[in-house]
Amino acid sequence: MNPPTNLTNPTKAPTPAGGTPQGVPCVSRTDVLRPVPAPSVASAPGEGNPHFAQLGGEPVIRQLVDRFYAHMDALPQAAAVRAMHSADLGPVKRVLTHYLVEWTGGPQAYSVERGHPRLRRKHQAFAIGPHERDAWMACMQAALDEVVSDATLKAQLAQAFARTADFLRNDAAHAHQPSR
Repeated sequence: MNPPTNLTNPTKAPTPAGGTPQGVPCVSRTDVLRPVPAPSVASAPGEGNPHFAQLGGEPVIRQLVDRFYAHMDALPQAAAVRAMHSADLGPVKRVLTHYLVEWTGGPQAYSVERGHPRLRRKHQAFAIGPHERDAWMACMQAALDEVVSDATLKAQLAQAFARTADFLRNDAAHAHQPSR
């Protein structure tokens, strides 16, 4: 068995008696230390967000993401949103898949890898107004229509996506004021 790995310095793992390497939060300890996950994107494990299971898990979410980006490539009204992405969609597909898995109540891979989503901050560099929001939603709605057969689930997800897309707007007419 290999000695425990220090996440801040993988070459050595000085461990105080009965504890973990200093400065490294730990969830469990077998032969590898794991970082404590950041708060969940949508719901903490065990809170009962049923959407992940209702969708069919990660394979269906992956399919949803693939169809979403296929529509972004194909729909003329989505050209400006597509231009905000790099030519290689592989990395962004992976990130969106992990985000949606967690957002729908699945495993917390997104938060463990990337921390809190901070969606507004991560999208602030892009001009997002009603046109971009609507184009994004057109792609997501088309993907939902193709992938999700349950009408109630599809409506719930579309409503949640629409709220999130509107939340990301950063045009002058929709400036977000800090909460007091």
